[in-house]
Amino acid sequence: MEKTTAPAYRSLTAVGDSFTEGMCDELHPDGSYRGWADLVAARLAAATPGFRYANLAVRGKLIGQICDEQVEAAAAMGAELVTLAGGLNDVLRPGCDVAAVAARLGEAAEKLAAGARRVVMFTSTDPSRRLRGSARLLPAILRMKEFVEELARQHPEIVVVDLFSAPCFDDPRLWAEDRLHLSPEGHRRVAEAVLEALGTPAGFDWRAPLPPAPPEGWTARRRSDLSWLRIHLGPWIVRRLTGRSSGDGRSPKRPQLAPYEG
Repeated sequence: MEKTTAPAYRSLTAVGDSFTEGMCDELHPDGSYRGWADLVAARLAAATPGFRYANLAVRGKLIGQICDEQVEAAAAMGAELVTLAGGLNDVLRPGCDVAAVAARLGEAAEKLAAGARRVVMFTSTDPSRRLRGSARLLPAILRMKEFVEELARQHPEIVVVDLFSAPCFDDPRLWAEDRLHLSPEGHRRVAEAVLEALGTPAGFDWRAPLPPAPPEGWTARRRSDLSWLRIHLGPWIVRRLTGRSSGDGRSPKRPQLAPYEG
C-alpha cells in the first residue's frame, strides 16, 4: 500500500483572541506567551524549510474587532494556512446577539478561505461540564458550534477542530488558574488536534484523559474558589462594567509573516 503524507504548508497566519495568542502557556524570552499556534508553527517549520508564521491574535478581542483589525491584514498576507477562532468573548457577555456574531465570523472565514489553501476553525469546549454557573452559555455555544460545522460543509477549504466533543477538556488540569484560558497541557493538546486535522501523523492521543488526580478536599476547593473570585473573576467583571479589555493597547506578538525560527 502506498504511504500517504500530510500536505506541506509553507506559511501560517493565526487570527483570533487570547485562545490563539496563547494566554497562560509558557513564556518566550521576550515575555510573550507561546500557545498552541506557536507549537503548530514549530512542527510545520521542522518539516518545511523557509516556513513563515504570523500571529495577529490579541487577548480580549470581540468578533467585530477581530474582523476589523486582523482579517484584512491576514488575507493580505496570503498564507497557505490560516487559523480562525473568535466569538467566545462575545458569548460570555450578557445579551449577546449570537446571530450577529455568527454572521461576522462567517464573513471572516469566507474572506480568509478565498485566498488560503486551508482555514482551521474550532468548536468551543463545553464549560457547563466543568464550571458551575456556566450552563447559561451552552445554548449560544451550541448555536456557534452548529454554525461553524455548517460553514465547513459549505466550504471545502475549511476544517473544524472539534473541542466540544473531547471530554479531556473537562479536566481542570487542562486549564489555567483563571479557568478561562488553557494551561500548557491544554495548549499542547489543541496544537496536536490542529495538526491531526491537517493530516499530520499523530504524536500522541490528544483526546486521552489524564491520569486520575488525587482527590481535593473541601477546604482546598473553597480556598481555590475564593482565590479565583478575588484574583480573576472580580477584575474581569470590573473590566466589563467599565468597558475596558485586557487587550486594550496591545499589539500582536507576531504581526508580520516572517520565517519561523523558534
